[in-house]
Amino acid sequence: MNLAPWKTALSCFVFIGVLSSIGLNGFSLADDLESVVEEVPAEVKAGPRALSKAFRMAARKASPSVVTILTYGQEPKGLPQTSSRGKEGDDSDAEVYDEKRLTGLGSGVIVSDDGMVITNNHVIAGAKRVVVQLPDETELEATEVYGDRDSDVATLRIVVDPSQESMRDVTLVGADVGDSDAIEIGDWVLAIGSPFRLEATVSAGIISAKNRAISRINRGRLIQTDAAINPGNSGGPLIDLDGNVVAINTAIATRNGGYQGIGFAIPINQAKWIAEELAQHGKVRRAAIGIRMAELKPKIARKFKLPSGIGILAYQIIGNSAAQRAGIKPLDVIVEFAGERVTKPANLQLIVERKPIGSLQTVKVLRGNEEIELEIEIASLEDPTLSNDSATEGEAESASQSSESDEDSEADLPMLDEVEEAKKAMEESKDD
Repeated sequence: MNLAPWKTALSCFVFIGVLSSIGLNGFSLADDLESVVEEVPAEVKAGPRALSKAFRMAARKASPSVVTILTYGQEPKGLPQTSSRGKEGDDSDAEVYDEKRLTGLGSGVIVSDDGMVITNNHVIAGAKRVVVQLPDETELEATEVYGDRDSDVATLRIVVDPSQESMRDVTLVGADVGDSDAIEIGDWVLAIGSPFRLEATVSAGIISAKNRAISRINRGRLIQTDAAINPGNSGGPLIDLDGNVVAINTAIATRNGGYQGIGFAIPINQAKWIAEELAQHGKVRRAAIGIRMAELKPKIARKFKLPSGIGILAYQIIGNSAAQRAGIKPLDVIVEFAGERVTKPANLQLIVERKPIGSLQTVKVLRGNEEIELEIEIASLEDPTLSNDSATEGEAESASQSSESDEDSEADLPMLDEVEEAKKAMEESKDD
């Protein structure tokens, strides 16, 4: 017996029965759906619409300050200064990397109405000519181009010449600069730039992490974001929902060369200080005090019977350095510098390097059970000994290097032998 017609009839009956039941209670299906639709915008759509409007307003505010950086004459990495595939003395087949050949593209952000632009050092490094393209496609030659390889920050300047008819209506709009110290993990941000030369591209994400370190950036800590960053975004701004610049996009973590959800940006407080140094002096004048230090992670702390995380262990003092003259001794624990509490070497490094060279700063150290306040005169990174004879670059670097890493393992403690030697030396000096 074929039951299909009965099943169809039964299904129709049940459906009609439900409709009838609704009708008997004084409602119709259309009325019920209409009431649901009316409730959704007020309770559900308000949040997303407000966020969408915040994105739109922030992008609209910041976009006029975002520029495209065109670089000319950069030779590919790994090639000599002149490259030729022809015979010696024959330039007919030579690849010429001169100021007429476009070799790179990045982004930047105008940070002042007088034309200062911040971008990445790797965007402009080695360029024979740099051109800045404004949002209205006006192109301006960049001058005063300076870069800092250690931080990957670069600055340049553009000037509008009102005497030229084509520039009479051109206006430079400086972006509003925010406070990168105030942002928190989970905050919404927008990345703006020219990925693949698609100008004024906006992508959204959040602050994924802070204080990240990557091998390409020797000095400073980075902000991690999942806002899409691709080739061409480098040097562009990362902005908050108020449209303020909080970081400069610089790198991605990737296995395929494209965006995979992990991007890095230089905090604007850090980038702004470096940019000011470059603009005023053509280089970054970093300060130092002349110590080698280690974070008091559990293994090191247990070694010296100290609480972990209370400060930074100064395990080596450079002879005749600013630290030695101030009275800092090996195995002192630095807990405060210039009024700021410190627990990580990277944080102390950032605080010290921005202090004016020759200025006097207070430093608090724990020596045994005693807290001691000292006064220290800040030296330059090139010469932490405060002498007329500059230290070598390698010595200067070692005077400010930290030995921290994200994991607490034996591999993270290459300095323990040196620390042990310092400890023995201290004990021997006490015996004497």
